[in-house]
Amino acid sequence: MTLGRILVIASHVFREVIRDRVLYLVGIFAILIIGSAGFLPQVAAGTQDKILLDLGLAAIGIIGLIVAIFIGTGLVNKEIEKRTVLVLISKPVSSAEFIIGKHIGLSAILAVLLILMSAIYFLVLLVSKVNFSFVSILTSIFFLWLELSLITAVAILLGVFTSSLLATLLTLAVYLMGHLSPDIVKLGQLAKNPTLETITRGIYLVLPDLSRLDLKNQAVYGLTLLPDSQALFLNFLYGLVYIVVLLAIATLIFSRRQF
Repeated sequence: MTLGRILVIASHVFREVIRDRVLYLVGIFAILIIGSAGFLPQVAAGTQDKILLDLGLAAIGIIGLIVAIFIGTGLVNKEIEKRTVLVLISKPVSSAEFIIGKHIGLSAILAVLLILMSAIYFLVLLVSKVNFSFVSILTSIFFLWLELSLITAVAILLGVFTSSLLATLLTLAVYLMGHLSPDIVKLGQLAKNPTLETITRGIYLVLPDLSRLDLKNQAVYGLTLLPDSQALFLNFLYGLVYIVVLLAIATLIFSRRQF
């Protein structure tokens, strides 16, 4: 496996997604956040600052999620359906290089999107004179990128062996259940049913606990995150290891497919 071939595949993904006009989503975000900044003081006097903070982070997350799921599920699946994958695997490109390159390419797109939307977000907050913690919001956005990168890995894995539509639905289900996984465990404990408790714990262990990467509430309420640097590092490591495992499984499945 060579870094050069991985970067070539990643740059191809990056250029292809850019040509699909995905950056138009940044314009949609700008219209939404600027419009909200002008409208909220008229309907939510006294609480508009917190609503604007929450709305901005939520919009960044939703737009990023749309890109991660709808583009991520088609990264490999589209190559398989169009049979262009035959050209790629006939060249000296390994399955690992192909999968990792695709993931890095889309993760780079997500990073660019988040940077552009964050710049607009911070500018609107400054113009609107909203009190906010720059460090908390920046940390929250970084962990949001890590979460979206993990969801991209899930989308690629599911796209390797299912149709685009099914992969999209399953990835969305993983996202929703990943945010609810701690509540699912608590539900199993409250039921006091050993079988149900075992099932809920199994779901918790298999699915990624995305709540560990969700720092939106801390950012909105300006809670400092620096004293929890050890917990932040462990959560970062958790997300990174999960991505590596998902890509390894995707590579294994892809390498064993017959084209």
